[in-house]
Amino acid sequence: MTYRTPSPYAPPRRPRRPSLPRPPRRARLTRRGRLALLLGAVLTVAVAVTVPLLLTRGGPAVEQPRAFLVPEGWRAGQVYTAVDRALHLPEGTTRKAATTPGLLPLPAAAGGNPEGYLFPATYPVLSATTPEALLRFMVDTAGKRYGTARITEGARAHGLSVYETVVAASIVQAEADNPEDMAKVARVVHNRLARGMALQMDSTLHYALGRSTVDTSFEDTKSESPYNTYARKGLPPTPIGNPGDEALDAVIRPADGDWLYFVTVAPGDTRFTADYAVHQANVAEFNANRGAAQQ
Repeated sequence: MTYRTPSPYAPPRRPRRPSLPRPPRRARLTRRGRLALLLGAVLTVAVAVTVPLLLTRGGPAVEQPRAFLVPEGWRAGQVYTAVDRALHLPEGTTRKAATTPGLLPLPAAAGGNPEGYLFPATYPVLSATTPEALLRFMVDTAGKRYGTARITEGARAHGLSVYETVVAASIVQAEADNPEDMAKVARVVHNRLARGMALQMDSTLHYALGRSTVDTSFEDTKSESPYNTYARKGLPPTPIGNPGDEALDAVIRPADGDWLYFVTVAPGDTRFTADYAVHQANVAEFNANRGAAQQ
């Protein structure tokens, strides 16, 4: 969802985005997601056990895999919970597996944290699938996706490492709902980093506080968390979710513009500007719309 990038000035309380109902969003399948359904090599990676046979009236048959979807933007915690449920495991089993030293082929910059590397895609699971194998498959997929020349060269062109690009893409994923807005939000991120401005993204604060609300209070912005991009300049220390292809593309190929601020005035109407006065006018319209919706 799209969040507001506040101004670099700290008012007593930040305007909040209206909590309007939104239609359910169908998870998109990435190119990698579609490839994940090519089961020949996939099952060898995803399940390091012999696939059991099911006796049918026509004779023995290989168990048919079930599709397990990781939507774009999911946080690692959401993935762990979904894997536990899909594999009928006690709660916390997959989270524990994810923290096993040396289990996952993560880059050194990740410090053992798989956030951002549980690549959004559709994965096949069987009754014998283990969380360790499924997590390794996700991270392997991310490594291959992020290791392409397009991503590595695109990151370098913007003065970022690949890991920093994934961090930025996770913010873009959380802040925007469509490719056009993603490209503009990515440009805001690049512009603010270039100027040495704090990013001031609500999404990073919500990640630190373990919530998904769009409301941000002045007290929230005083958090000591390293994910508080109101108080701390630069990118947060890790991704805040698992970005998909569109968010990654936005970071390495952002829209052209001098924007420093954006606000979602109404659903589907996100406005970008470099002029603080214009931004304030947009915020005023946002507040008026919010007040009308609450009446």
